[in-house]
Amino acid sequence: MAARSAVFWSLLPLVAVQGLRLRRRAPRLAAAAGESSGRVGSGRSLRLLAIGDSIVAGVGAATLDRALIGCTARALAETMGVAIEWEACGRSGATAPEVLSELVPLIDPRPADAIVLSVGVNDVAGLSTVRAWRSHLLALVAALQEHSPGAVIVVAGLPPLRSFPLIPEPLRRLVGLRGDSLDAASREALRGRAGIFHVNVPFNLHEGSFCADGFHPSESSYAEFGQAMAACIAAHLPAA
Repeated sequence: MAARSAVFWSLLPLVAVQGLRLRRRAPRLAAAAGESSGRVGSGRSLRLLAIGDSIVAGVGAATLDRALIGCTARALAETMGVAIEWEACGRSGATAPEVLSELVPLIDPRPADAIVLSVGVNDVAGLSTVRAWRSHLLALVAALQEHSPGAVIVVAGLPPLRSFPLIPEPLRRLVGLRGDSLDAASREALRGRAGIFHVNVPFNLHEGSFCADGFHPSESSYAEFGQAMAACIAAHLPAA
């Protein structure tokens, strides 16, 4: 991890102009439409919360029920044979400390049974150090545990940024390296913590993996993400 960080900081000045140009020219897609909460399935009811960045906001999907929260809720309801009451609280561009300070206070005060957390990509873009990232992530997880002491918390791993079509080379390679460093720090920081699980993002790169902006997932990719999140949650929630 230290070697990756050294390479990143040493090469950053060489791609700074490319990064600024990308910020100016990158398309800005709206968040998914639809209500920020809903219910799916039947039987006993479980509460599912998703909180975080544009992935939780559903950028790339037409509606939230076809984005990460909706796909996770449907897969979990089918897997466990339960009703899922879901809530999404996401904002495009949000970093981990912004999610903690600005979004956590907005969520329903009722405890959740399971929480999906998506942060990290904007921390990479914001040039967070690995130490700061680790500290912010742990503070955010601690706040979610305080809100919902018994919840299963699944933290989405960072996607393979080195493969994102929107990002030009050599910036793409450098950003991918940084994403790997922060993701490794996440796994290490969360390892062994009761009720908290790091879940690798299943991003099978193929035509149709991305939405129109070349950066956010397509609806088919959200469906894959949702299956992975639901599988981890179902494996750690009480069966009945």
